[in-house]
Amino acid sequence: MENNLRTPIVCVMGHVDHGKTSLLDRIRGTTIAEREAGLITQHIGATEVPLEVIKRVCGPVFKGDTKVPGLLFIDTPGHRAFTTLRARGGALADLAILVVDINEGFQPQTIEAVEILKRFKTPFVVAATKIDKVTGWNPQSGQPFIVSYPGQPEHTKVALDEKIYVIIGKLYEMGFSSDRYDRVRDFQRNIGVVPLSAKTGEGIPDLLMILMGLAQKFLEKDLEYRAVGPGTGTVLEVKEEVGLGTTLDVILYDGELNVGDTIVVGSRGTPIATKIRALLKPRPLSEIRAEEKFKQVKKVVAASGVKIAAPQLEGALAGSQVRVVDGNIEEVAAAIKSEIDAVRIETESNGVLIKADTIGSLEALVNELKKENIPIRKADIGDVSKRDVAEIKTIKDPLFSAILGFEVDVLPDAREELMGSDIKLFVNNVIYRLIEDYKKWVVEQKQVIEKKRYETIIKSGRFKILPDCTFRQSKPAVVGVRVLGGVIKTNLEVMKDNGVIVGTIKGIQENSENIGEAGAGKEVAVAIDGPTVGRQIKEGDTLYIDVPEKHAKIAEQELFEAMKIEDKETLMAYMEIKRRGNPFWGK
Repeated sequence: MENNLRTPIVCVMGHVDHGKTSLLDRIRGTTIAEREAGLITQHIGATEVPLEVIKRVCGPVFKGDTKVPGLLFIDTPGHRAFTTLRARGGALADLAILVVDINEGFQPQTIEAVEILKRFKTPFVVAATKIDKVTGWNPQSGQPFIVSYPGQPEHTKVALDEKIYVIIGKLYEMGFSSDRYDRVRDFQRNIGVVPLSAKTGEGIPDLLMILMGLAQKFLEKDLEYRAVGPGTGTVLEVKEEVGLGTTLDVILYDGELNVGDTIVVGSRGTPIATKIRALLKPRPLSEIRAEEKFKQVKKVVAASGVKIAAPQLEGALAGSQVRVVDGNIEEVAAAIKSEIDAVRIETESNGVLIKADTIGSLEALVNELKKENIPIRKADIGDVSKRDVAEIKTIKDPLFSAILGFEVDVLPDAREELMGSDIKLFVNNVIYRLIEDYKKWVVEQKQVIEKKRYETIIKSGRFKILPDCTFRQSKPAVVGVRVLGGVIKTNLEVMKDNGVIVGTIKGIQENSENIGEAGAGKEVAVAIDGPTVGRQIKEGDTLYIDVPEKHAKIAEQELFEAMKIEDKETLMAYMEIKRRGNPFWGK
């Protein structure tokens, strides 16, 4: 009797460089010898490891009976697969492996991955990788961890356990109870941490066994009878293929697909309805001599990865659902469209513009930006276009004059448009890096704006007329002075310490050279238009630059911290003079 349980879908997540790809390669590699027998099937964007191979790899550690036919590992590592592959508003992956380098522990992206798993309530197991790097580790190639661990030196065991406890502690902080997998009694309540090495293969059997156990416990009801009926899948990528035109790489998670089926797939506008012309799978390694990369199949059942060739697929959207129509085509199209529309983001008139490659990644990017309180002007799927640049040019706030692109390209005409503009472009394939880069730029921009502002405001300055340094009595009066604090500049009015304006600085000279300004500690000759030395001003007087009220207020409230002590004292003395006449001046 045919078993109608479908293969569970497993997604691998974690920080860049923590060994997600090597782990997938090792899972495939451990089983590479089986390929000749055609057991391991390469799917589009996924690898299927059947039950008998898992049993063989696990050897004595495989216990109990299972109805699960095997595991389908999504090859696209990390967040991208997780956020792209969505089913009914949840995640497409049934299970996840969270990869953590045991020596480096949690990184920002690991935390981001845990948040996603939490949001989608996805059962997961932690693969604590690179145990072969723990000091003194004695590798035993391909062995289960529980076989390899007892024979390790005592100090190595202690070091390893300490590193595992750091991971357990971090998971606890994030709301999960966990332990080393062999100490876990109830996997529905506790997360199992599996120490392993992709390099030596140690711990891989344990990981596969835990995944099978989780699939059995958590998923049996969900997996039941979903390998029959009209197919539903998610578009992983929209790709041009020579001789085939635009194709869809799809992960089918429910039901079946047949050549000739009518399907509906999401697009930016109205969903596309078309007929499957061909279903394609990668050729097995044993057929490597065949010219074509793909072989055609008539039918595909869930869960599997497949390439669909059909007319009119241009404009199809990665991350959208693809569904076989067995009834009302309008109803199916409306359901697909409503799922895409659900991701339309509330935008604000002032904010950054964001682009992402798929619906799911756009949603993930929006969630992260919201956490950081970064407003969004426009959010869309696809490459950065000239229109996007034109849109952001209308933003008045320089701190939002930015485009953030996740896993997208920049079209040539958009690059051209960007060249002569002040718009900052950020493109990255890691969400948190994209946001970090933007935040760093905002800090730098604020400093630039502050600097410009600081340069344009009139600063306070005070200076003392030196004895025996009157070079001309009037029209203009020319005297030698020492600048005590702040800055003195030409064309600014001069005030006495009783608040009376006496004239305007017409020129400043240092060593017979004309200069525009002089700072604290300088001794210079100053030409003041208005007063006569001996009447309105005299040697020994302390004079002040008269600062507009608004400028003094900015200096006191926003720039004070950054000022030098003599400049602070000058500003305070000047404001005190002004406030004698009006206590609310500059407040």
